[in-house]
Amino acid sequence: MVRYEPMTVDNLDAVAEMEQRVYPFPWSRGNFADSLAAGHGAWLAQEQGRMTAYAVTMQVLDEVHLLNLTVLPELQRRGRGGAMLAHLLELARNAAAKRMLLEVRPGNVPGQALYRRHGFVEIGRRRDYYPAPGGREDAIVMAREL
Repeated sequence: MVRYEPMTVDNLDAVAEMEQRVYPFPWSRGNFADSLAAGHGAWLAQEQGRMTAYAVTMQVLDEVHLLNLTVLPELQRRGRGGAMLAHLLELARNAAAKRMLLEVRPGNVPGQALYRRHGFVEIGRRRDYYPAPGGREDAIVMAREL
């Protein structure tokens, strides 16, 4: 059984540790702390007392921007990312948002497939958005109307 709960300052060490395990260019603990301090939506998925996923969103007027969605590496491609995304979409609808936006790396094919399955479509590119080995990498911008 998955339980979603708000991320708090007490969770930051565990979240930052998981972020380090998953990404070659991870967010820092400070990035997560700044998101919480700014009042961004931040959620944890808990299963049997263990954090299995987390996400950070930012609402601006009637749009919600998905800033980070992460699942433990050993649990990826088992529906947890989709479940978290469905939770976030429901929260966005309840907050009267009309659209959700996100950026995804071109090389993150499983992530793109997840977002497409949930109704996201590519609406543009951000040039040199992400740090990458040897330089920068573009971002695919995706959106879903709510």
